[in-house]
Amino acid sequence: MVSVYMRVRETLEHYLVAICDEALLGQTLVQGKIRFKVSEEFYGGELIDMEKCLEHLKRATIVNMIGNNTVKAAIEAGIVHKGAVLYIDGHPHAQWVKL
Repeated sequence: MVSVYMRVRETLEHYLVAICDEALLGQTLVQGKIRFKVSEEFYGGELIDMEKCLEHLKRATIVNMIGNNTVKAAIEAGIVHKGAVLYIDGHPHAQWVKL
């Protein structure tokens, strides 16, 4: 089973889920002028299995995710459309907001 880092922030209006592949936490991805920090502060919550993470994604109103395992699982679950995925330094990244 694949493990990912997930941090959840909940307010009265939103349920924000930030997830990343385990191996990416703490890395800075660089592509041209883009410097994307997969920070402990934003992504480094609980290390959980992808199944549990998908439960949170289905509830989320705001999602930010990065990593092959993370984005692939979200696409397969029908949570992310593959056409909405961007690549930063070869790593897939997706984000969305439900209004």
